[in-house]
Amino acid sequence: MVRGRDACWEHCVLVDATKQKVRCNYCQREFSGGVYRMKFHLAQIKNKDIVPCTEVPTDVRDRILSILETPKKQKTPKKLKVDKAALANGQQNSSSASGDFHPNYASNGQNGSTCPSLLFLCPSPTSQQPVDDVQKQKQDLADKRVAVFFFHNSIPFSAARSVYYREMVDAVAECGGNYKAPSYEVLRSTLLEKVKSDIHDCYKKYRDEWKETGCTILCESWSDGRNKSLVIFSVTYPKGTLFLKSVDLSGHEDDAPYLFELLESVVLEVGVENVVQVITDTTSSYVYAGSLLMAKYNSLFWSPCASYCFNKMLEDIGKQEWVCTVLEEARTITNFICSHGWTLSMMRKFAGGRELVRPKITRFVTNFLNLRSIVIQEDNLKHMFSHTEWLSSASSRHPEAQAVKSLLYVERFWKHAQEAVTIAEPLLKILRIVDGDMPAMGYIYEGIERAKIAIKTHYKGIEEKYMPLWDIIDRRWSMQLQSSLHAAAASLNPSLFYNPNFKIDLRMRNGFQETMLKMATTHEDKMEITKEHPVYVTAQGALGTDFAIMGRTLNAPGDWWAGYGYEVPTLQRYALRILSQPCSSHWCCWNWSTFESIHAKKHSRTEPEKFNDLVFVHCNLWLQSISQNRDGKCKPIVFDEIDVSSEWPTELESPAPILDDSLLDSLPLNVDVLSEL
Repeated sequence: MVRGRDACWEHCVLVDATKQKVRCNYCQREFSGGVYRMKFHLAQIKNKDIVPCTEVPTDVRDRILSILETPKKQKTPKKLKVDKAALANGQQNSSSASGDFHPNYASNGQNGSTCPSLLFLCPSPTSQQPVDDVQKQKQDLADKRVAVFFFHNSIPFSAARSVYYREMVDAVAECGGNYKAPSYEVLRSTLLEKVKSDIHDCYKKYRDEWKETGCTILCESWSDGRNKSLVIFSVTYPKGTLFLKSVDLSGHEDDAPYLFELLESVVLEVGVENVVQVITDTTSSYVYAGSLLMAKYNSLFWSPCASYCFNKMLEDIGKQEWVCTVLEEARTITNFICSHGWTLSMMRKFAGGRELVRPKITRFVTNFLNLRSIVIQEDNLKHMFSHTEWLSSASSRHPEAQAVKSLLYVERFWKHAQEAVTIAEPLLKILRIVDGDMPAMGYIYEGIERAKIAIKTHYKGIEEKYMPLWDIIDRRWSMQLQSSLHAAAASLNPSLFYNPNFKIDLRMRNGFQETMLKMATTHEDKMEITKEHPVYVTAQGALGTDFAIMGRTLNAPGDWWAGYGYEVPTLQRYALRILSQPCSSHWCCWNWSTFESIHAKKHSRTEPEKFNDLVFVHCNLWLQSISQNRDGKCKPIVFDEIDVSSEWPTELESPAPILDDSLLDSLPLNVDVLSEL
């Protein structure tokens, strides 16, 4: 018997038949275990080590999800063998009574008659409704009840993509028909406290792991430009991020001693022995507060946000006259196409469904990525604006359209566009690495060196052309971002340190020693590092085995040290703490209106303490969902393989939903007015 082809094969291909390895047609991930596990991937269901697909179209996801949710039909039981003679006798007896065939379906067997279920295997089609139809009606009714709940309470449709949505539905289904939903009072009191307690338990588990990996305190500031300033504190390490609190800074934004005391209080709450670095903004007050913090607590580092610094590099490059001109011309093209629906649809058709605009990233990154998209789509754009379908349309006669078409045939525009994309791309690659909370500390040095070499190579070593750009990079790198911690991380990254093509300069060597002297707080540790470092430099023992050599590029730096550094345990411990840290704080897309509401002077009928608890739970559940949606494993970074056109972490992660105190005690209608009717 040949089994029917599974519908999922339309969306994946078989890579290795012996291992049952299949590849997703949308994100190109490969899984062992056949098409069954691929269904969970396409349906965006996190199952063991299966990573949900981020590229699958919504209609495909829903179709696969419905297949998984549809219960398998029970196998039809084999037909019972009936004695032919008995069957003949039964027919004769029935015929002699009425002259026709009339089976008695109501017979109960008390008079010794033969049971109809054995003799007549085809029941009346109207005797009962098929089980599948009944189940489908129940499913449809349940779906409508969920939809009505969403519609009535103005819940965004995106909430259905939440990992907690499916967990909720599955948990209710496990309880069966006896489940009773929690009441309003239980939700806002008992359950809020229970979930808050669960998060604190998770916090305790994190603290135990921070003893090995260390952690980074993230300090992110916001201002409304008038008189309101807020700051959010969170703490992160490779396995996740925890929201701590928000503070109203209004009136103290430039008060460095006040900021120092605030930073110190968070460091003490997390534990000085656990903190490797504190990342803040680069305003002068934060820089000074950071220096005061390092002076008092010698073992930790203050660092500026790397993402912010590289964004400022792109901003400075964008201020170059010729770059500014070509970026403005690119905006003219994208603004015209995106502001006219028919034109945008036509562009997508000629561009094979690709987009020109990337709106969810920072402004300076978006400017260069949009320009890059235009350069890639040069032929398609020219083809579109010269096609008869476009020329015969009313849109082609608009003055804006004619100006855009003329621009597409200006040779100077394409020359400068290609040049701007070439010099910006290596910086975009670094930003793509640091854009998130995953460990990237060991790669910044390499990224800077690669960017400068790429720019110099593009200009064929002509100093008057590449030096202005080098000055921009060096000014931000040397004056704002570079620290001994970055140097030590580069020195401890085996893919760099053992690479004969990468130059280990004096800054890296001195930075390594300075970092070790700061972090190693005991004389014994300093003595052990002094003994163990030459073993690392010369790759002796376990550090020089065939597996360790292959692992230099195949493993993430932290994983490499965890796997092969056991013969140099003290150096291994500090290497793990350094290489486990992120470089940026701007990856969290906070909704600042939530925190404005917390620190507002008036709260509508809500206890401030309870609202603070709700915000604490809300923010940490959001951060946990981001960790659950990620792969969860640190991977080695290969610059040549970085595709800046692929989705960035900040694009993949939806911003935190807006939260206000109406979730605790509010109705959409005015109760007082209703009572008067």
